[in-house]
Amino acid sequence: MTNWSASNSEGAMVSAFEKLARPIQKWVRSKGWRELRQVQADAVHAISDSEADIIVSASTAGGKTEAAFLPLISKVIDEPWDGGGFDILYLGPLKALITDQAMRLEDICREVELPVIPWHGDISSSIKSKAVKAPRGILLITPESLEALFIRRGMQIPRLFKNTRAVVIDELHSVLDSERGVQMRSLLTRLEISVGRQIRRIGLSATLGNMKLASTYLRPGNPEQVKLIETEGGEAELLLQLRGYKTGEKDSERQAVTEEIAAHLFKHLRGSDNLVFAGARQSVEIYADRLRQRCENERLPQEFYAHHASLSREHRDFVEKRLKDGQLPTTAVCTSTLELGIDIGDVACVAQIGAPFSVASLRQRLGRSGRREGQPAILRQYIVEAQLDSRSGFADKLRLGLVRAIAMIELLLEGWCEPPNKAALHLSTLVHQILSLIAERGGAKANRLYRVLCQEGPFRLVSVEIFQDVLRALGDPETGLIEQAGDGLLLLGPTGERLVEHYGFYAVFETPEEFRLIHAGRELGTLPVDNILAPGMLLIFSGRRWVVEEVHDLEKVILVVPASAGTPPAFSGGDPGLIHDVVIKKMFDLLEGSYEPTYLDQTSRSMLAEARNHFERLGMATTPVVYEQDGTYAVATRCGTVKNATLALALGAYGYRVTRYDGFLTVESSDSQPPLLETLNEFASGKPVDLFRRSPNLVFDKFHRFLTPELLRHDARSKRLDTNSLEETTLRLIGNSFVQT
Repeated sequence: MTNWSASNSEGAMVSAFEKLARPIQKWVRSKGWRELRQVQADAVHAISDSEADIIVSASTAGGKTEAAFLPLISKVIDEPWDGGGFDILYLGPLKALITDQAMRLEDICREVELPVIPWHGDISSSIKSKAVKAPRGILLITPESLEALFIRRGMQIPRLFKNTRAVVIDELHSVLDSERGVQMRSLLTRLEISVGRQIRRIGLSATLGNMKLASTYLRPGNPEQVKLIETEGGEAELLLQLRGYKTGEKDSERQAVTEEIAAHLFKHLRGSDNLVFAGARQSVEIYADRLRQRCENERLPQEFYAHHASLSREHRDFVEKRLKDGQLPTTAVCTSTLELGIDIGDVACVAQIGAPFSVASLRQRLGRSGRREGQPAILRQYIVEAQLDSRSGFADKLRLGLVRAIAMIELLLEGWCEPPNKAALHLSTLVHQILSLIAERGGAKANRLYRVLCQEGPFRLVSVEIFQDVLRALGDPETGLIEQAGDGLLLLGPTGERLVEHYGFYAVFETPEEFRLIHAGRELGTLPVDNILAPGMLLIFSGRRWVVEEVHDLEKVILVVPASAGTPPAFSGGDPGLIHDVVIKKMFDLLEGSYEPTYLDQTSRSMLAEARNHFERLGMATTPVVYEQDGTYAVATRCGTVKNATLALALGAYGYRVTRYDGFLTVESSDSQPPLLETLNEFASGKPVDLFRRSPNLVFDKFHRFLTPELLRHDARSKRLDTNSLEETTLRLIGNSFVQT
């Protein structure tokens, strides 16, 4: 990868402007821009003067979209290609982001009459049919809709994209280490194979950590040729505070703390635009409800709204438009739905309730604040910990939620964020792509599947042997996903056909069956069917209180009317993520050190002091394995989620009961088990351990259920476990003697 930058002089800005097509220059002037931003000028030079793949990295609202599209559209205008086909392909992770970008690009392309076609599940079939009949202009599409295009119109792909000059991948940083990101890379490979040539790739990314890793994702076979264009400096001043709260075990005590946090949010956020990342959807509903009630109790206009994926598109659009318009003060209480780059304008403050699971996510969220020149970025972090008593366990005593939150903030300030996992096999997504590729052409030979997906595509760590095992699993008569014709052609079996024909197939993530909640003919959103609801039951949804009036099981519809009370329903939750080893190291640095961040309030300072005091009393600074009582040990592994899980599974295979925490384990033993030190010594000696002896759950991803136990173990070892770390971890643990508390 090469860093590319033109001169920072005003002359470089002018020369970049001159490289744009005349209609684009006119559009720039109409916006009142005095000059292009540096990142835009650099991108214009790089895109105009070469055919290299490029990553444009800048903060939220840093001008990345224009940096890519102004020169690309200029090339389409000044250097037209004959023969039809979409000129530019844009891949976006969210429907709302595609809709937002389509409006921005329509404004740019209006005068040159270059079509801008948004394409996702909410776009009418007539618009799609028209675009397929005469493809040209800019196609904006989600990975799932592009997948559907390959499956339903596979033979037309070469015609549709034969003249595509570039693929623009938005929010590149959000897909580096996900099943969806692997799906996108596979689709790009299949696209280039279909048209018989390489298509330039341009990634738009937030500034996150080591961007060299992003270049490997963008062009796996040739990452050193990817040009990186980054903004330098210019970040807003950061103001932050971490507030700590203590709660007891009773529901009334927890509710009191929730009200206390809601009161603080209400006092400091009312009257401005803000985002409150409250964690799970259930938590979002609770805080949106409490804040709404405060507005009503004080007879003030409503300005606090829930925002999460289960709410209707209409409601989410309403909240996003209120934020973007900036006419009325608006605070969205949200999950990660507003983490990505939907244009919602500038917000004054970002609040985070609970410790985040990744520094990358925290950085992306904070990028929403401080976008106006001269305005600081503001982060308000809220952490709730348990009141300590004689029954408190060591995890509560060490205040691990608080310590993780501080560690995340410190790493954010240092500019670090999590790198992607380059060792994962992604076998669930491989199953998906095998079925999709077979459906695309009505059949495929095994050697072609392996070449497209594993030799040229993203599954390069999958060996021929593992690939063959995957095909055998899919071809098992009990599975019925694929079958082989006499000439060796692999076809979809009856089960495979039903699976691929279902609209839920296109996504590589689970799409649970849901009820629709309706009030007065308007859809409020959806709820997973595993909620047991009956007429008369009360619930909180969309930040408001409802009573269930009717339940229609066959139609999957629940009718509700307003109520004066309620509780949030259960929502299907996602994987919280993996805590990296670097985060854990920072946590132990905090526990063992004396540094006291200035952004801590009095309660959080006292809780950090408590954590350090208990850590010292446990003796874990020098003795990582501590005997507590009744056969229970506390183990300071100093490892992140993956290595911690590996040691936990190894101990579980020997019959120990293990509970995992950030950087720690608790291990319960009985008289029937060997002494813990003896077991750790066995692990440290390199003796093979069957991690899967007690048949742990290994079905994490959507298509895992079609794989054999052995393939699931391969996938787990590559992504969620680190078997090579077991010996090193246990050697470190047994290097010191035990201490008994």
